[in-house]
Amino acid sequence: MNAAFPEAIFFDMDGLLVDTEPYWLATESELMAEFNVNWTEEDQLYCLGGPMAKVGNYMFELANYQQSPQWFVEELVERVAKKFMSISLMPGVASLLNECQMQKIPSALVSASPRRLVNAVLEAVPNHPFAHTISADDVLRGKPHPDPYFRAAELLNVDIGRSIILEDSPTGVTAARASGAWVIAVPHIAAIAPAPKSVILASLENLTVKELVSLLDFK
Repeated sequence: MNAAFPEAIFFDMDGLLVDTEPYWLATESELMAEFNVNWTEEDQLYCLGGPMAKVGNYMFELANYQQSPQWFVEELVERVAKKFMSISLMPGVASLLNECQMQKIPSALVSASPRRLVNAVLEAVPNHPFAHTISADDVLRGKPHPDPYFRAAELLNVDIGRSIILEDSPTGVTAARASGAWVIAVPHIAAIAPAPKSVILASLENLTVKELVSLLDFK
């Protein structure tokens, strides 16, 4: 691999690869309304980036302990999956995916969502370059722990410290930074604080891998 390029690029899914957040918000609001709970922007921000167990417990408490945390997780996932039949890539992502293929840069999709939703998104993203995909079901500890990224790096047989992670949420960025990788943060809803080995961008639109490397002062 050319020294100017990372050993691998890891893409988050919700809010980074694809614009799923409107589907999550609509479904969360719809589900909680059935329990006479008004789902607010603060509730959405608290649950942004998962993990799903956290979301399930939170909804369970707001619903005055009706059903169970696992019921809320399963119901939410099933409803969101049905909405993923038509979904669009975030700006700039398609060209980066194409460049990964052309430059033969190993890539993986690393999500805090269950496998059911990861597969639903992959069906809507034809010709993706991902050699591996990691879902919340594939690791014992999901984001904000770095374990999903460690697992992806292991599967790709790359040095995580010589790789780039693209994330959008505070939870995902926490996991990415803890892994030791270089991080591109593209805040979608919640703000991201600056940190070493990281760059915060408004969008990935019109950016190449080489330009991302340059912005990071990648060494």
